[in-house]
Amino acid sequence: MIPRHDPHLKAFASDNYAGVHPEILQAIATANGGHQIAYGEDAYTEALQDVFRRHFGEQAQAWPVFNGTAANVVSLRAMTRPWEAVICAESAHINTDEGGAPEVTAGIKLLPVPTPDGKLTPELVDRQAWGFGDVHRAQPRVVSVSNTTELGTLYTPDELGALCAHAHERGLLVHLDGSRLTNAAAALDVPLRALTTDAGVDVLSFGGTKIGLLYGEAVVVLNPEAASGVDYIRKTFMQLSSKMRFVSAQFEALLAGDLWLRNARQANAMGRRLADAVRDIPGVVLPRPVEANAVFAVLPPDVTERLQKRFRFYTWNEATGEVRWMCAFDTTEADVDAFAAAVAEEMAASAG
Repeated sequence: MIPRHDPHLKAFASDNYAGVHPEILQAIATANGGHQIAYGEDAYTEALQDVFRRHFGEQAQAWPVFNGTAANVVSLRAMTRPWEAVICAESAHINTDEGGAPEVTAGIKLLPVPTPDGKLTPELVDRQAWGFGDVHRAQPRVVSVSNTTELGTLYTPDELGALCAHAHERGLLVHLDGSRLTNAAAALDVPLRALTTDAGVDVLSFGGTKIGLLYGEAVVVLNPEAASGVDYIRKTFMQLSSKMRFVSAQFEALLAGDLWLRNARQANAMGRRLADAVRDIPGVVLPRPVEANAVFAVLPPDVTERLQKRFRFYTWNEATGEVRWMCAFDTTEADVDAFAAAVAEEMAASAG
């Protein structure tokens, strides 16, 4: 087959743009021979449970699904009853980028809270954690956080621990959207469980696509008392893969060794390199800290327009001119340097 794109072209729009890591492709090929029982009764999905338990503890149970929206929606539906609600940051992916799926598909009321940096605190949670017993108000039941956040910031283990303890004291459960959990753990140099099980998180949406998988995410229940009916919810939400072995084999390749860490460290290192390369370019403003693999910048509109013809990336805020640049596991130093040089060229052209 002739490639229909330039395989050497890199973008800075999303880590979803990246291809599949070669070790993941090899795992798929290895799982491809012969027949295996469908719908998750295969040897690879059985082995996957042990892999997740090594990272998250003996109580962890994982359910592979197709994508991140599904992982979040299945998780939250399993944690709530029809009259209950989810507290989240206003910038949370479940509130801004999932097409209303939690509300439309699962019928879950979201209670968003404005945050300066994408992170919730106990005090911010309390802005929506009220009205318990009031039949006129959707009952708060879950606090959902993202790590890394949609603004590229990180929760430390201590911050998550304090947040989870506060939520549990209020009778609330905690869900973590971990589409970039590996990037957070790598940036903080801590095990995955330090940001989840050990901090008190009840249910995790674990991301795979952004860190080298072909496709696949997982609902990971860390507290068995926090969620019920995941098997049935996954099916009714059309997320039960018949050939599940191919999702599970990918996760085993990612997590059984250090591939997740290698990939995350590479993406994060390229994010830091990019920030360092553009920080001193006249006219470029970096309005947010660069803590993992996301770089936010404010550029003149004409510069953004010309740059986007050379490299794909997204405008984050049309009103302020803020854009977002994402680095992936396959982003190289040469990719970053070429992009930074293009930023410098376009800024110079705009200035003069």
